[in-house]
Amino acid sequence: MVLVLVIGDFHIPYRVHDLPLKFKKLLVPGKIQQIICTGNVCDKETFDYLRTVAADVHVVKGDYDEFPSWPLSKIITHGPLRIGVLHGHQVIPVGDAESLSIVARQMDVDILLTGHTHRFEAIEYEGKFFVNPGSATGAYSGFSSE
Repeated sequence: MVLVLVIGDFHIPYRVHDLPLKFKKLLVPGKIQQIICTGNVCDKETFDYLRTVAADVHVVKGDYDEFPSWPLSKIITHGPLRIGVLHGHQVIPVGDAESLSIVARQMDVDILLTGHTHRFEAIEYEGKFFVNPGSATGAYSGFSSE
């Protein structure tokens, strides 16, 4: 079995200094086989740290990331599942199920992982699954659910 960590919206060092210590203690090297990051890592040190936790790290560029080589979106395959990854700032309205569904169809994926809102959400809509891992650090979000 493969253990995959879906994570994003760190905003280190701009909004917080580091991952919460209690969470960081759980990130034991070799325990997690793959990390999928929805962006806004923000600094090279955090990205390098993720690579010490798992050898297989996939990351997309968030609106605060300054890494030109990172893709804006990516498709990862796990067995028969196609998993799309993008930060989410490209989806308008932000976090909208119908808009996310359109992106999932365009990418031809079964699961779409996004970030940007800093709120955890996992829904099924029109036969597809949508997951937003929220913020890894609890970084502030200006987005409201209202």
